[in-house]
Amino acid sequence: MAFKYLFRAFRQSRSNASPSYPFRSASTSPAVARTTAPSSPPPPNVMIYDRLAEAVKSKLKQLENPDARFLKYGSPHPTLVDHTRILSAPETRITTLANGLRVATESNLAAHTTTVGVWIDAGSRFETDDTNGTAHFLEHMIFKGTERRSARQLEEEIENMGGHLNAYTSREQTTYYAKVMAKDVNKALDILADILQNSKFEENRINRERDVILREMEEVEGQTEEVIFDHLHATAFQYTPLGRTILGPAQNIRTITKAHLQSYIQAHYTAPRMVIAASGAVKHDDIVEQAKKLFTKLSSDPTTATQLVAKDPAVFTGSEVRIIDDDIPLAQFAVAFNGASWTDPDSIALMVMQAMLGSWNKNAVGGKHMGSELAQRVGINEVAESMMAFNTNYKDTGLFGVYAVAKPDCLDDLAYAIMYEVTKLAYRVSEADVTRARNQLRSSLLLHIDGTSPVAEDIGRQMLTYGRRMPFTELFARIDAVDASTIKRVANRFIYDRDIAIAAMGPIQGLPDYNWFRRRTYWNRY
Repeated sequence: MAFKYLFRAFRQSRSNASPSYPFRSASTSPAVARTTAPSSPPPPNVMIYDRLAEAVKSKLKQLENPDARFLKYGSPHPTLVDHTRILSAPETRITTLANGLRVATESNLAAHTTTVGVWIDAGSRFETDDTNGTAHFLEHMIFKGTERRSARQLEEEIENMGGHLNAYTSREQTTYYAKVMAKDVNKALDILADILQNSKFEENRINRERDVILREMEEVEGQTEEVIFDHLHATAFQYTPLGRTILGPAQNIRTITKAHLQSYIQAHYTAPRMVIAASGAVKHDDIVEQAKKLFTKLSSDPTTATQLVAKDPAVFTGSEVRIIDDDIPLAQFAVAFNGASWTDPDSIALMVMQAMLGSWNKNAVGGKHMGSELAQRVGINEVAESMMAFNTNYKDTGLFGVYAVAKPDCLDDLAYAIMYEVTKLAYRVSEADVTRARNQLRSSLLLHIDGTSPVAEDIGRQMLTYGRRMPFTELFARIDAVDASTIKRVANRFIYDRDIAIAAMGPIQGLPDYNWFRRRTYWNRY
């Protein structure tokens, strides 16, 4: 009995010990070969106890000097300086006004500029089939004059400050923001309050803006990546609000009226669904006082966007849309799985999985030597012009997949490479790949918030999606908690034997059919 126990322990030590030196010969004991230099082989009469002792010493030595590539949290030997930088990050102060409007600021008094804006929990998702395009149309019209300022006065006031005023609309959010010098923050906030509460929407300007938006739609039609993702949403979330485009159909653009714009503002531009976010040389108390004085006309309707989404949720449908166009030289397609919502516990793991799959472009510096195995396959075999993994989150769902551009004769090999590497996440994951992906994800997040505008955007977006600003210490802790077993579990939840959505356009005759893709969401293993 004692012999069996020792042999079992010896076998375990052989399987757990990390290789340090290559084997000399078949006659050399593996346990000794892994822990002893080849130049000094052990004597043949070494007892099994001595071998076990050598193996244990080796493991203890590895624990004292670990290989940074395989650390669970990917942060070898953190110093006090590293902790100080993270813990000394500027605080995000949040105040909720009596009408439900939230004010969130991050002060950096060393900065010379400030970005202040209004993030609204409303977008094209909250439209109907008949009013689709209203949110984007409203974004254009909001700068065309108010009761206090004409369109020209508005432009001159911003230019005289040397500032920048902009806006954008997405499926779930609308944003209006200004980047100005620190001394002009109050003026910028006054302009934002004015355009959001007192816009006139003159009929002649509405008619003029129709042509502008229609021309914009023609330009977007020329951006095939935008078109592919619009088609992907349309097929993945068909018959639900997320399936509609942001710009809306041309027929709606021609029929939208002042009443539609005012009705949308009254229904969705309410104080509880709005966040004033500011970053840079700002003082929180000053922004709060200004907001109390300026944003007095907003509705305090307590209905939230989450409640509206719950009434009309997005439903993922396994399906595809293919547009054959031989006049386009390159084929483009996107393969997507039903992903996670913003608040889903596995949303962070999907972000790491996106980093693991990575992106590749034949003109990129990394070439064939990038860390992503998918990028290596694509680069070495030259089966694509470019590819990128994507992970899009919404309030109740998401899309996770890969978008690629390739020559027509490479589609079969490219599709195989994509499906193999994506499905492999459910079966075989390397800790080294996960560590690399975590490091890349952290770096990209930090690089993304370099400047006052990205920080303000990060504050506004997180306030709308999470209801708070997630500290980087918490975000990084969530990222570092993702390991190989987490990746496999999440891949089994979202990828293994799951329906997919496909959108393809161009000379795509060589792209495998839907059943071919669906069959490769799992492996047959005997």
